Amino acid sequence: MQQQSKDPLHGKTLETILNELVARFGWDELGSRIRINCFNDNPSVQSSLKFLRKTPWARKKVEDLYIDYCTR
Repeated sequence: MQQQSKDPLHGKTLETILNELVARFGWDELGSRIRINCFNDNPSVQSSLKFLRKTPWARKKVEDLYIDYCTR
């Protein structure tokens, strides 16, 4: 019998997480909740992914927001 992971991020790519957050909040709301330039200044999924992959503290904020609002 396989055990399922209790990690809400298990199997989710950063791109999937970001796309779900943008669909739920939009760029404006996402930028006000997480104050980073890639969400506020000409935002795109690709530029945001590039920044988030290099910046652990920003990625953690995105993952925490996802856990709080999209896994309920």
